[in-house]
Amino acid sequence: MAASKKIASDAAAPPLVLATPDYWAEACKHLVKKDRVMKRLIPQFGDAALQTKGDPFITLARSIVGQQVSVASAQAVWERFVALLPRGMKPASVLKLKIDDMRAAGLSARKVDYLVDLAMHFEGGKLHVKDWAAMDDEAIIAELVAIRGIGRWTAEMFLIFYLMRPNVLPLDDPGLISGISQNYFSGDPVSRSDAREVAEAWKPWCSVATWYIWRSLDPLPVTY
Repeated sequence: MAASKKIASDAAAPPLVLATPDYWAEACKHLVKKDRVMKRLIPQFGDAALQTKGDPFITLARSIVGQQVSVASAQAVWERFVALLPRGMKPASVLKLKIDDMRAAGLSARKVDYLVDLAMHFEGGKLHVKDWAAMDDEAIIAELVAIRGIGRWTAEMFLIFYLMRPNVLPLDDPGLISGISQNYFSGDPVSRSDAREVAEAWKPWCSVATWYIWRSLDPLPVTY
């Protein structure tokens, strides 16, 4: 369930719809009560919340573009990539792009291959898109990691930003680990075990807590 609102897009493409999870207020109330860091962080960001654009292909493509680069670099490349598709980011449109144009937008050869493979999976009907809402997190991850260029991190970003699953803990995300280090361990190194221990207080709202940890590092939210 999600509350949604339309936002303007370019004239050729339909308006995007940004949606926020209906559980957000309940999750924040729980986290403020259970976790001292969340009690400090959450009020700093007012009504800001996780938002999804509601398009599975865009979410996955955006995640691929963002792999192993900074948020700022990913955004710059993404904007140039989107500019190649004035009628909208659709699998069929991506398959019609010239490789040289995609490379000129700042995409590596490997990411071009990944994006083409992703588009082929959508166009070929190889994904159970209509079933995802009823599938559990691990089943969706297993299906997505079969696509070239999509590992567990990308699949977890998809669970958070597209399906808005409430209890995802992306331990492969360097921002999460860095944020836990800064907010809970005074900057000392943090292991995955340390992160899991911290996240025990977050359950069943690990996705929400992760979003606020990201905001503690970069106040401007990223949408996929």
